[in-house]
Amino acid sequence: MIGREHEIAELQRVYNSGESEFVLVYGRRRVGKTFLIREFFKNDFTFYCTGIANGTREEELVNFANEIRRCDESICRQVPKNWIEAFEMLSSIVEKSTMERKVIFLDEVPWMYTQKSDFIKALEHFWNSHMSARKDVVLIVCGSAASWMVKKIVKSKGGLHNRLTLKLKLHQFTLKETKDYLLSLGILWDDKTIAECYMALGGIPYYIKLMDRSLSLAQNIDRLFFKESAILDNEFDNLYGSLFRDSRDYIKIAEILSKKKNGYTRDEIIRLGHFNNGGGISEKIEDLVQCDFVRKYKAIGDVQSTYQLCDFFTLFYMQFIKKGHTYDTDTWMHLSGKPVTNTWKGLAFERLCLSHLIQIKQVLGISGISTNSYSYYSADAQVDLVIERGDKVINICEMKYCDGPFSITSEYALKLRKKTDAVKSSIRRRFTYFIVMITADGIRRNEYSSSLVQKEIRLEDLFR
Repeated sequence: MIGREHEIAELQRVYNSGESEFVLVYGRRRVGKTFLIREFFKNDFTFYCTGIANGTREEELVNFANEIRRCDESICRQVPKNWIEAFEMLSSIVEKSTMERKVIFLDEVPWMYTQKSDFIKALEHFWNSHMSARKDVVLIVCGSAASWMVKKIVKSKGGLHNRLTLKLKLHQFTLKETKDYLLSLGILWDDKTIAECYMALGGIPYYIKLMDRSLSLAQNIDRLFFKESAILDNEFDNLYGSLFRDSRDYIKIAEILSKKKNGYTRDEIIRLGHFNNGGGISEKIEDLVQCDFVRKYKAIGDVQSTYQLCDFFTLFYMQFIKKGHTYDTDTWMHLSGKPVTNTWKGLAFERLCLSHLIQIKQVLGISGISTNSYSYYSADAQVDLVIERGDKVINICEMKYCDGPFSITSEYALKLRKKTDAVKSSIRRRFTYFIVMITADGIRRNEYSSSLVQKEIRLEDLFR
């Protein structure tokens, strides 16, 4: 298994605890939640059931009953009338099991929950009345709809309040984990090619697994997105549809945020989308944050938070698929090197850097120092990453993606000085200011790089 060392250690801990454990696993679609649980437990479950996408209450109960019958037909003679009955049957399965640790895996739980459903109440009763008092149960609930999992279970004010014993949120792979996974698939790309793959698809294991080792990255992207019957042709609608029951407003918010690289405030999103101010828009924006599709931050001096679209797949879709770029053959091959593609690479590289802040701090040697990271935007200057450090140092990070070493010209040197001065005037506290250049192939040495840049970070450093 690639990566997931922390998650594996936590699962091992609860499995060996000698107590009953209630585990929540969540994260966006395709990130590898089900794979992690199945691999760790070797599919050795006392009971396993996965919800049906867009299923009715009756269909979900029939599905649940069928899984009960696979364990023991005598326990389920007929389909339960409600979820209380369904979980009573599951209690009987646990009672009759001779397994040392009874592992119950309920996958895609948000799909099991339907309007006016008693599912949550039944789950509460099942855990509080039957399982929590035992010493041998590991109950795992899993789902892609991260916002639902947080609202209904993590922040439950009912019977599930403070009942979780472990919460695991799976994130996409890092660049290093993506490289390791590609190597396990026999794909020997260089770091820059892997980074461009990441900028299009993110570190999503399912997407990476679709790569054909016999093809170049450009050929693979054509195959996944632009060819007739492309594998990921309907992935965008399926992705948002699996996360949100009514995905239209969520997609609209993503479309708005895709039009401005540094994002918009809540009020700006409402204005641009013509949303009702009281229509639950704040909750929907926060849902996108919970699903790791949107980054929330406050720039220096801001009163409101700014929301920035950070999901690589969504950004790629909005830029190239939704806009309908069409060519006779080999669409992505034709786009390579064009201004629209180069602009996209520059913006995507900035987001790639922001998603690897841990690695950036490691290179700077400040992993053990308290930091506050944010963006700075004003009429005079824009800085995508400012790292305010506990040792009274400010790192002003510039991110540039190009072929070959990046050259700091006299004009660009002036911009760097203006950015530093703008941040200084906004912070108005005594700090030492260091400029950090993050590039794909390093910077070309000249008088400006020597006098201005205190630290250089290359793409290869982000593969730590």
